[in-house]
Amino acid sequence: MAKILIVDDDKNICELLRLYIEKEGFTSSLAHDGRQALNLFNTFEPDLVLLDIMLPELDGWQVCREIRKKSDCPIIMLTAKGEVFDKVLGLELGADDYVVKPFESKEVVARINAVLRRAGKSETASGKEVKFENLSINLTNYELKVKGAAVDTPPKELELIFHLASNPNRVFTRDQLLDEVWGFDYYGDSRTVDVHVKRLREKLEGVSEKWALKTVWGVGYKFEVKE
Repeated sequence: MAKILIVDDDKNICELLRLYIEKEGFTSSLAHDGRQALNLFNTFEPDLVLLDIMLPELDGWQVCREIRKKSDCPIIMLTAKGEVFDKVLGLELGADDYVVKPFESKEVVARINAVLRRAGKSETASGKEVKFENLSINLTNYELKVKGAAVDTPPKELELIFHLASNPNRVFTRDQLLDEVWGFDYYGDSRTVDVHVKRLREKLEGVSEKWALKTVWGVGYKFEVKE
């Protein structure tokens, strides 16, 4: 699971963020000023940085600039409500996203997942393809193949089946799938997931007896792989 470096001079906020993200299975480390953040960045080697703007020693902009000199590690900036957040400056310095305080735990986790997914697009093609009997899901070229033939599939359907098939036999709730596949900018109904699953089932019905897209009643969905 990904490692998250949390940087904020407010220790209560740091502990709150740690609680949020470790509950989701991430590993975290905390820094309370800019210099400590840069030192921890070198030793902890995070996969993503949550970075407050107003910091002692070095501010968030300076920390972001220093990180970008040596790494393309994703950075999500934290800014207090009412502070002027310069999106253009953030983009120029290489920030990937920002969250306004006070924040909801669900939003923070969803943004982390969304940014990590976007960062993952630079992975090799092999890391973006899953295969099972009579099924190939390729997220590099957004192609679904059933029994060797390409099947026309909208992007979100393909991302949904890729996410489920990448985690065989793991049960996901509808809310988890909305967070992890649709991302923080989606505020629709969880029935959206049901509609996409229904369409995928129509494409995948009877393709193999070794796997299936299953409903776990009262919980959500899973990509079941039989032993």
